[in-house]
Amino acid sequence: QVQLVESGGGLVQVGGSLRLSCVGSEEIKYIDTMAWYRQAPGKERELVGAKANGGGTVYPNSIKHRVTVTRDNAKNAVYLQMDNLEVGDTGVYYCNSYPPGRLTVDGREFWGQGTQVTVSS
Repeated sequence: QVQLVESGGGLVQVGGSLRLSCVGSEEIKYIDTMAWYRQAPGKERELVGAKANGGGTVYPNSIKHRVTVTRDNAKNAVYLQMDNLEVGDTGVYYCNSYPPGRLTVDGREFWGQGTQVTVSS
């Protein structure tokens, strides 16, 4: 059974840092590129950053200087380091394949519960 368990979110102040963790099922290590996504209230889900097993990365230009995605395949884990947090970083953060769709259950894309990040001023 596919599993994606995100953790590490919480309430932080503007300018602070946060490290999120995603622990998945064993198949995660075989997904070439894993990513972090986020969804703010009333907005569409967006890519935060992605990391390939070969070392390649994908970061939106608007956020690339503040985020780093790393992987530890021995632990089936994907991490997101965020620095210099802004109020606009508030949202629910999810991990998944990049692009989405590699992890499915009963023919549908699988998404975990996510972890809430709230940045206050």
